[in-house]
Amino acid sequence: MGRRWRDGRGRLIVRAGPASASASGAGQVVVPVPLEIATSYRARTKGLLGRDAVDGALLLSPASGVHTFGMRIPIDVAYLDRRLTVIAVRTMRPGRLGLPRPRARHVLEAGAGAMAGWGLRPGVRVEVETGVDLG
Repeated sequence: MGRRWRDGRGRLIVRAGPASASASGAGQVVVPVPLEIATSYRARTKGLLGRDAVDGALLLSPASGVHTFGMRIPIDVAYLDRRLTVIAVRTMRPGRLGLPRPRARHVLEAGAGAMAGWGLRPGVRVEVETGVDLG
């Protein structure tokens, strides 16, 4: 399941809904989220530093942990495994160091409170779309 993305833009698809939703997707709500993808060392290192807001989410890959030193805003952080299943979601204030998650292969960052609104929680699997018309 090796994923090879490049720095750029895409769309995060969150299929949120009740835990009783069937495999066919009945009862699920599909939430498309604007996504920035940071795969190069330089893009991952910069991340959300120096920003006052986040439009959508930022995917850091590969990554298993993050920090908020030098950030101006609190953020939500979701740790994803190699299948893009959410392992954990945390809200971090500026100036904090998040512990790395051993099974995490990717990290999503968004403005504080955004992920709860998208229905992102442990166990939810997300999708990343690239190369589509995002207009």
